[in-house]
Amino acid sequence: MLDVQKVDLHYGAAQALRGVSLTAEIGRITCLMGRNGVGKTSLLRAIAGHQPISNGTIAWNGAPLAGLRPFDRARRGIGYVPQGREIFPLLTVKENLETGYAPLPRKEQTIPDYIYELFPVLKNMLGRRGGDLSGGQQQRVAIARALVMRPSLLVLDEPTEGIQPSIIKDIGRAILFLRDRGDMAILLVEQYFDFARDLADDFAVMDRGEIVLAGRKVDMVESDVRRFLTV
Repeated sequence: MLDVQKVDLHYGAAQALRGVSLTAEIGRITCLMGRNGVGKTSLLRAIAGHQPISNGTIAWNGAPLAGLRPFDRARRGIGYVPQGREIFPLLTVKENLETGYAPLPRKEQTIPDYIYELFPVLKNMLGRRGGDLSGGQQQRVAIARALVMRPSLLVLDEPTEGIQPSIIKDIGRAILFLRDRGDMAILLVEQYFDFARDLADDFAVMDRGEIVLAGRKVDMVESDVRRFLTV
């Protein structure tokens, strides 16, 4: 289980996170929602090790992550799909996927077959450069690259941003498939309520750097959540 407790995060004098606590469990999808600029990406970057926290603790499966570099966290099973995808434009799709080998022992450096079952289009694009792909194709590559690492925690930062509706449905189906495998916790940042509602087992809503609502989906009051999503 991912266990975030009372985390503060600063960018210089500006405080981005204020006492944030959050959990994400294996076999469940936790959706983190909120408007732009409320701290969602800052929290994911802290979990992945890209941004140091000022106070509080972040632990994965009972082991604290303090002081671990992003590479070390990847070796602990944390896969991160950043906002904007950040694939390598001059590398081929196959080469982009193979960058996910970095934290793996040599015997595990293969692309799992189920990735091509999730995203069949990738098999026909292995020789194409990442920069030549559409936004939706790049998003599939970014998710697949994280899955190559065999994560037990998958952290996704707004995977539907700028993506056409048909591909959003494909991504939603892939996320549900990964949840149902039962060997992975999924933390999903999302602004679109309908997409988040259809996927979430648990939810948390941020506003001004704080968690203002959290709980199981069955207990979620839609009007309360939407109040923190509208501009």
